[in-house]
Amino acid sequence: MPHVARMVEDIVGCKWSLAVLGAVRSGVRRPGAMEHAIDGLSKKVLNERLSKLVRFGILEKQAYPELPPRVEYRFTPFGEKFLGVLDSIDALQRGLDGHPT
Repeated sequence: MPHVARMVEDIVGCKWSLAVLGAVRSGVRRPGAMEHAIDGLSKKVLNERLSKLVRFGILEKQAYPELPPRVEYRFTPFGEKFLGVLDSIDALQRGLDGHPT
């Protein structure tokens, strides 16, 4: 598993990673639904981001043996903890913007 600081750098520095994580967090688990839910996100970039988030151990990919094939993404236990880091960053920004945390 990569160094957590490098993961934060990579994910926070990429609006698409944050958008994908937000979609999964809100219950959008299938790649096609993510493509429709996130304006401007291409299939290529989505697949790159999902692969990276799986490699980092933040998301896990579940493939179902159906026709047509169905794939869903969920947070791993580590991914659930990682969301706490993103929540802390969001709370810090809200505090700096003068909004209650």
